[in-house]
Amino acid sequence: MNNMKINFCGINFKNPIITAAGTFGSGKEFDSLIDLNKLGGITVKGVSSKAWGGNPVPRVAETYGGMLNSVGLQNPGVDAFISEDAPFLKKYNVVKIVNVCGHSIEEYVEVIQKLNHTEVDMYELNISCPNVSEGGIAFGTDTKLVGNVVSAAKKAAQKPLIVKLSPNVTDISEIAKAAEGAGADALSLINTVLGMKIDIKTRKPVLANKTGGLSGPCIKPIAVRMVYEASKAVKVPVIGMGGVLNFEDAVEFMMAGASLVAVGTASFINPLSIVNIIDGVNGYLYENKINDIKNIIGVAE
Repeated sequence: MNNMKINFCGINFKNPIITAAGTFGSGKEFDSLIDLNKLGGITVKGVSSKAWGGNPVPRVAETYGGMLNSVGLQNPGVDAFISEDAPFLKKYNVVKIVNVCGHSIEEYVEVIQKLNHTEVDMYELNISCPNVSEGGIAFGTDTKLVGNVVSAAKKAAQKPLIVKLSPNVTDISEIAKAAEGAGADALSLINTVLGMKIDIKTRKPVLANKTGGLSGPCIKPIAVRMVYEASKAVKVPVIGMGGVLNFEDAVEFMMAGASLVAVGTASFINPLSIVNIIDGVNGYLYENKINDIKNIIGVAE
C-alpha cells in the first residue's frame, strides 16, 4: 500500500492535497458534493479582523486558460468565522488552515490572537494585501515589509505559520528568504498573477477594479518555476499552487519541491477535481511502484 501521509511543520496530513484559500469557502459549499474527510487539508477563505465588503462588481472574468478576479478578500470577519465556520469544520478529520489577511500589522496580529483559542491547526499569512500605512504597497513585494509582518505574526501565533508569497516580484528567492528569516514555519506559493482584460466593444476593462488576480492552468509554468526556486532557497517546507488541474500537475509541483499541493481554480470548473487529484496521485504512486509520496518531493534537479 502506498504511503500518502505527509508530516508538515509537525502536523500530520493524510495526503498532500489541500484546498487553496478563496476557492473553497470554508467547505460548506462542497459538503454535499464530496467527502471532505478525503482531503489532506482545507485552507479557508481569507479572514480579516473586521468584515471586508470586497471590491465593486464585475469582479470575475474568464480568460484563456484561467480566470481573473478582483473579489478583494470579501469576508465577514474573524468573529463571524469563529462563531459560524469553525464549528462546521470541527466535524471533519482534516487539517484546518486559516488564511489571515490585513491592511496593517495590527490587523494580522488581532486575527491570529483570536484564532489561537480555536481548533484551527495552522495559519496562512496572506502578504499580498496592501499595506495602508505604506501607501498601498503589498506587504509581500518588499523584503523589509515581509520581515516586519512575518515577525509580528510569528510572535503572536501559537500554531505553525505559513507565509503565502506573491509572484508579482522580481526575485521570489529573496522574498522567500526574508519570510524564513523572520520566522515563517513554511511557505506557500504562488498567489495570483496581476492581469487585465479589456472588452473591445465597450473599450473598457472588464473588471470594475480594472486589474485582477490571474489564476488557473495558464499560470502553472510560472508557479512551478517559483516553487522550484523558493524550495531551493529556504530550508522550511513549501506548499505549491497555481493552475493545478489534474494529478499530473500535483506530481509536477511535488517534484519541483512542494511537500503539499493546493487546488484552487479547478474546483470552480469541477467541484470533484480535488478528490480526483487525490485518487490520481495515489494511482500514480501505485503504477510507478513508489511506496512513499515523500520520495518524489524535490527530485527534479
